[in-house]
Amino acid sequence: MVLALVVCAAVVALGVVGLVAFAVRRRLIQRVGGTFDCSYRLKMPADASILPDLDENGQPTSAPVPATDGKGWVFGIGRYSGDHIEWFRVFSYAPRARKVLPRREIEVLGRRYPEGQEELALLSGSVVLRCLLGGAPLELAMSEDALTGFLAWLEAAPPGQRVNVA
Repeated sequence: MVLALVVCAAVVALGVVGLVAFAVRRRLIQRVGGTFDCSYRLKMPADASILPDLDENGQPTSAPVPATDGKGWVFGIGRYSGDHIEWFRVFSYAPRARKVLPRREIEVLGRRYPEGQEELALLSGSVVLRCLLGGAPLELAMSEDALTGFLAWLEAAPPGQRVNVA
């Protein structure tokens, strides 16, 4: 009986320590400043387009892309760090960024609102931003406010850097 109580107490203590470690890690990431909630699509659909969303006049538009299944999204935190964004998984103990997105390699193709099962996989009020990162398709989901800041950061690139913001 005593052994069972000791084991249960140890399991509960480990659970609390794990939750505290998540909170401390997130606080350390945010301490530097310039952070925002940003979901990253790790598993892009096989039919992901690398072409910008265009209207009948050939101008970029925010028209929705074909419906997706909502799979592959991971919650994270984006942090501005000079000329790149560091992306950290929320549910991880890793002290380093999982992805680094250099400003000069990001090209915005368009934006859309989550559809179907994506609405359940993403935070409410998110906007999905379709991009290219070094020629490979990339999708990020963030709030409208974070999107405004992200696009302003992209447009604020130093002279001579090619920036394409749809």
